[in-house]
Amino acid sequence: MGIDAVTRAVFLDRDGVLNRAIIRDGLPFAPTSIAELEILPGVPDALPRLRAAGFLLIVVTNQPDVARGTASRDAIDAIHARMRQTLPLDDIRVCFHDDADHCACRKPLPGLLLDAAAGWDIDLKRSYMIGDRWRDIAAGQAAGCTTVLVDGGHDEASTVEPDTRKHALADAAAWIISRADEDL
Repeated sequence: MGIDAVTRAVFLDRDGVLNRAIIRDGLPFAPTSIAELEILPGVPDALPRLRAAGFLLIVVTNQPDVARGTASRDAIDAIHARMRQTLPLDDIRVCFHDDADHCACRKPLPGLLLDAAAGWDIDLKRSYMIGDRWRDIAAGQAAGCTTVLVDGGHDEASTVEPDTRKHALADAAAWIISRADEDL
């Protein structure tokens, strides 16, 4: 089908949605090397289905471990290069800052989504944000997207409610595709 006249996107958080997050003390952490990168089951099948339904696939990810000095930018870039080789992604947008940096790109702020929308001419009202944490959902809501929480069962309080909750990216993709024609 290709991309529709209206450019729509599915914005995807990385850790916990596309790849397995490393859980420590009930909280998810990002892999810091290619050796720790594990693409979640169902992801390689779900992404082409979203693309065939007319969506751009854009990763929007906070990677504060670079600012914290616990991961190198080269290591994160290598992880993203591997993901681009193995998954049909159109773009990867990264915030390397920590909360103390007060940047506009760190989720829950919508900067990554807004920048991608400007660069790709995306209609945010017809787009989706899929994430596994409250920060992802808040960023998607602030950008005007429909939000999907992939519930990873993290021990993390949240004051935001997604439009829907799903167990995995494959479930989220099926829900989005079932609504895709309505959103045109």
